[in-house]
Amino acid sequence: MSGVLEGRCLCGAVTIVARGVQRDIGACHCAMCRRWTGSVFLAFTAEEVTATGEVTRHASSDFAERAFCPRCGSHLWMRDKDGSCDLMPGLFDGTSDWPLTSEIYADSAPAWCRLSGDHPRRTGAEYERDNPFVEGS
Repeated sequence: MSGVLEGRCLCGAVTIVARGVQRDIGACHCAMCRRWTGSVFLAFTAEEVTATGEVTRHASSDFAERAFCPRCGSHLWMRDKDGSCDLMPGLFDGTSDWPLTSEIYADSAPAWCRLSGDHPRRTGAEYERDNPFVEGS
């Protein structure tokens, strides 16, 4: 875990302070994440997240909300109902050298978005088996 990271959206209207950051990146290729990002959802987790500025939240499923800046559209986070928060690494300086440590719905990755590296990969069926609340994502 690291100390504090500060980030911002594209236009700067929203700033984010993340504390208790896990310094690794996870990837998701589920249909919902692909639609939201237009590609692959990449994120890291933080224990505490504070945002300043106007944030729009969308209940994207029964188990999560997704947040974005209403001014520039930058994706900010996905927060599960259990309180865990997945943050978009591109909002924060200093995350570009963090390792990719996990990939889920790897069997749904488009041919043009296959991620290389020696990290654990799980299929959609494997992930849903262990997380039944996300079935059909």
